[in-house]
Amino acid sequence: MKVRTLKQNKVNVITLGCSKNLVDSEVLMGQLKANDFLVTHEAKKSDANIVIINTCGFIDNAKQESIDTILRYADEKEAGKLEKLYVTGCLSQRYKDELEVEIPQVDAFFGTLELPQMLKVLEADYKKELVGERLLTTPKHYAYFKIAEGCNRPCSFCAIPLMRGKHVDRPMEDLVTEAKRLVGMGTKELILIAQDLTYYGLQAYGERKLPELLERLSDVAGVEWLRLQYAYPSQFPLAALDVMRERDNICRYLDMPLQHISDNMLKTMRRGITGRRTKELVREIRDRVPGIALRTTLIAGHPGETEEDFEELCEFVQESKFERLGIFTYSHEENTHSHTLVDDVPAEAKQERADRIMEIQQQISLDYNESRVGQTYKVLFDRLEGGYYVGRTEFDSPEVDNEVLVLATNDLHIPQGSFANVHITGASDFDLYGEVVR
Repeated sequence: MKVRTLKQNKVNVITLGCSKNLVDSEVLMGQLKANDFLVTHEAKKSDANIVIINTCGFIDNAKQESIDTILRYADEKEAGKLEKLYVTGCLSQRYKDELEVEIPQVDAFFGTLELPQMLKVLEADYKKELVGERLLTTPKHYAYFKIAEGCNRPCSFCAIPLMRGKHVDRPMEDLVTEAKRLVGMGTKELILIAQDLTYYGLQAYGERKLPELLERLSDVAGVEWLRLQYAYPSQFPLAALDVMRERDNICRYLDMPLQHISDNMLKTMRRGITGRRTKELVREIRDRVPGIALRTTLIAGHPGETEEDFEELCEFVQESKFERLGIFTYSHEENTHSHTLVDDVPAEAKQERADRIMEIQQQISLDYNESRVGQTYKVLFDRLEGGYYVGRTEFDSPEVDNEVLVLATNDLHIPQGSFANVHITGASDFDLYGEVVR
């Protein structure tokens, strides 16, 4: 007869990749805690007998980081420091068969939607009544808020549909319930995420419902900031901008990866939009929500990108003056449409192009920040670090955007997760400095 050990299992969850992965880890941790496991997230102390690695398989660098992490814990298991090692997430979904052969020290690999199966292997019950509940890994005052899973977009370079499947909406009622639960835990800022926010509603309701969802979440008492990340430009639901403009607790902020501007590249990338329409959309967003901070992401060196295409992209960045911008070098992902094309831009050229875009953006960011000196902004403070209280305005998302630094003096105490009005006194390329208005 199988006898379960009396020792309480302790699980350390390691999360790699994006905020969507982080939410998955938080849900997993909530389920494990409900099953009487001791749970930690990326604990520095190596006293867990079980490690679960939630992997990323997005681009080459992320895949390599995931593999290196698995190998590190595989070595620990071989050395007798671990009893069990499990791997889940995007890399596991995409390369499960190969990984099982290459890294046999792993006890089991699971895909992105196989939480119940993982819990069963761990001899834990999948508790359906906990759907929407999770253990936050972020400071409690902000939480990533996943409104949908998967993606139906046909972008030629992207492997996410291979790893996450088709777009599936979460019911609006469940999202409102989760928002209330998070607020009850002390959350003040909800950061809406999905592979594509703007598709929300089409799968579950037959029409785009992002504007209505924003209204309903905005109405939840205690939600002080709602933030939108990962919008798609093609068929963007403009009514969402009207809700943003009208509601004080919806941040004037939009993360909308555009990837490129030349018609040649947009067509090759299968983005479903032209350069002209992209520029019109950017203008319309700024007209409808004055003062909005636009974040975008671009790709340098996609197959077929000519010097002319890249020069057009540089001009677009210079003219558009995005408040926030990031850029990836193209990664040749197998089983995507772009993988059928010749990866004809050398790695050095890809990096040089990316560096040039960021040089342009660095000056744009500095000019933008310097224009904010002398202004006063509502700031949400995330932490105390290096002698400064570090916070963000409504125009900044955690981890990826600018921060506001206030010198920590003996007569100043700013609790983590609190708001304060800050008068901006100085600026650098990617940070602001200020003083609390008392």
